[in-house]
Amino acid sequence: MTLYRPIDIARELKISTSALRHYESWGLVPEPERGDNGYRLYTEVHLAYFRCLRALFFGFGSDVARTVLHHIQKQEMDAAFWVVNHQQSLLYEEKVTADHTLKLLENMELPSIQQTKLKKYMRIGEVADFTGVNPSAIRHWEKEGLFTSVRNPENGYRLFTPTHVRKILLIHTLRNTVYFLDHMKEYVDAIEQQSVGQAKRVTENAVLQINERLRKQVTGIYELVALCRQLELM
Repeated sequence: MTLYRPIDIARELKISTSALRHYESWGLVPEPERGDNGYRLYTEVHLAYFRCLRALFFGFGSDVARTVLHHIQKQEMDAAFWVVNHQQSLLYEEKVTADHTLKLLENMELPSIQQTKLKKYMRIGEVADFTGVNPSAIRHWEKEGLFTSVRNPENGYRLFTPTHVRKILLIHTLRNTVYFLDHMKEYVDAIEQQSVGQAKRVTENAVLQINERLRKQVTGIYELVALCRQLELM
């Protein structure tokens, strides 16, 4: 049986020996035996655990990696695979959404509004009637920082301008595609400024990131399969 010192594992995975001890303290790796000198003695099983752990971290994040390895330690292989399968399905949904957003941006037309029909300042109910957007959605989008309404100094009511109305129409158009709100304001501002190209670049960058995450997730699954075979679970 091949035995490894902590430094051997650390060098192969390009991490520190303290990181190995850290992973052990989480209970994610079987406790190793000790040599006569008190040093940890790792086996091929430990190496497979560490490889899998690192790959899962990069592909799925620490919470998912912990959940998966806890299942493996209980010999619950199918449960572990369903966890990563669910994460893959979420990533696929992101990819579909990003692709839909790109198609939308390629044929984007700014919402047309007749400003002569709109008052300089409107109450939220008036905006909701004009745009067909529920007032609760308008309040939520403002809370998320997508725009900032004006407040009536006398009663504190929200007041909206024609510019707000167009932004609300844009968000309403994009909401089923750009569901990651951290990018939504960038999309709305770019399109409002006639810079659809900038919005497209944001989406194209998101697709690149999604593809990179996919590759890392596949690597994590590969190492998970290798670990299961090392443990004779499959």
